[in-house]
Amino acid sequence: MGDIIVSFANWIWGTPMLVLLMGGGLILLFHSGFVPFRKIGHAISLLRGKYDDDLAPGQITSFQALSAAIAATVGLGNISGVAIAINMGGPGAIFWMWISAFVGMATKYYSCSLAIMFRGKDSAGTVQGGPMYVIEEGMGKKFKFLSIIFSVAGVIGLLAIFQANQLSAVFRAVMLEPAGIESTETVRWIIGITMMVLVAFVVLGGIKRIAAVASRLVPFMVALYFVTVLIIVGKNFVDVPEMLWLIISDAFTGKAAAGGVVGAVIITGARRAAFSNEAGIGTAPMVHGASKNREPIREGLIAMLGPFIDTIVVCTLTALVIMLTGVWQTTEADGVRLTLNAFESALPGIGKYLLMAAVLIFALSTMFTYSYYGHKCFNYLFGAKRADFYNYFYLITIVAGAVASLEVVISLVDGMYAIMAIPTMISTIYLAPKVKAAYKDYFKRMDALK
Repeated sequence: MGDIIVSFANWIWGTPMLVLLMGGGLILLFHSGFVPFRKIGHAISLLRGKYDDDLAPGQITSFQALSAAIAATVGLGNISGVAIAINMGGPGAIFWMWISAFVGMATKYYSCSLAIMFRGKDSAGTVQGGPMYVIEEGMGKKFKFLSIIFSVAGVIGLLAIFQANQLSAVFRAVMLEPAGIESTETVRWIIGITMMVLVAFVVLGGIKRIAAVASRLVPFMVALYFVTVLIIVGKNFVDVPEMLWLIISDAFTGKAAAGGVVGAVIITGARRAAFSNEAGIGTAPMVHGASKNREPIREGLIAMLGPFIDTIVVCTLTALVIMLTGVWQTTEADGVRLTLNAFESALPGIGKYLLMAAVLIFALSTMFTYSYYGHKCFNYLFGAKRADFYNYFYLITIVAGAVASLEVVISLVDGMYAIMAIPTMISTIYLAPKVKAAYKDYFKRMDALK
């Protein structure tokens, strides 16, 4: 079964998926007139709450929505995902992660604007947002099959199995193995059950508790990780330009990729970027669609900051740590263990513990947010009355993720992400003219207020 999952993920993440995500994002970037770059100042003003409307329909503030979205994206995709990218595609994969992030800003701007523009109601009458409602409300009932495809893939792809797997791996490497405790299957089960209980306290409280916890955890976890990484980068600052040049040059030579194929490097970068910032996948629109905002464009502008923070800033810093320490060339470790080796090499004695603390917070916050995403997909498919059953299924699979192999776990998530991206990108491109019209109207009104 594991081999089938791995083969499917490798098949679906071929050239067509690359064209859909990066090509589609590029189309949206040009269609917007480069809004993500021109209006980043206004986006930051919005994020600071300058135009918040507490009376607007929705469940959370735009800041909480972005925090929850970043909690899902600025996580293990940045720590172990970057390590996997370098391991599979060499340093050049990071360059293509950058490109994916820049075009991803446009994708998120459009998709999250649409999440407010075309909100729907679930079977309980609660206002909901996300690609499944955008498709149904914006494109019409005849396209509902796309909503179903997205939701089915979301129920599976948004399980916290990758986070559970990597958190278990770092805990065993940092705490258990040095103490002489073997990583037996029983030990993995115990770790998995413990994680399940911790996540349950937040997940069972719904989106308001998830958003409240995320808005407090995210700034702390980002600060902790940033300080640690900047210390390491600062110690090796003279080598930073060389590493940045290696990322750029390797992107076009593919020397470090299997077989030296540039295409393999590009696909690896795009694949890991999709997992890291989720632009075009359709997860962020689900949480941004729940924000208290009457203005679609405002929400889109706030949402577009996510890929920049996630990939351009955080992923780059992680990549620099791995490359500056040289561990990517001297060890067979993969995923979070590779990053762990880098931190320990740079900061002996304390580095691994700092990373473990960051991984703990990253993983848990991502698990909280993913439960909300999967819950919404389940709600769409089976109705509000049955939606809470998903939470229990979600919690049980955390245990399964802790004991499964990394290759199978990452391939299952990648495969489902690819399926989710198809209806998300189709609907976003199809409805892009609606966003452009709303943009013109919004800034016309904003200019009139000046």
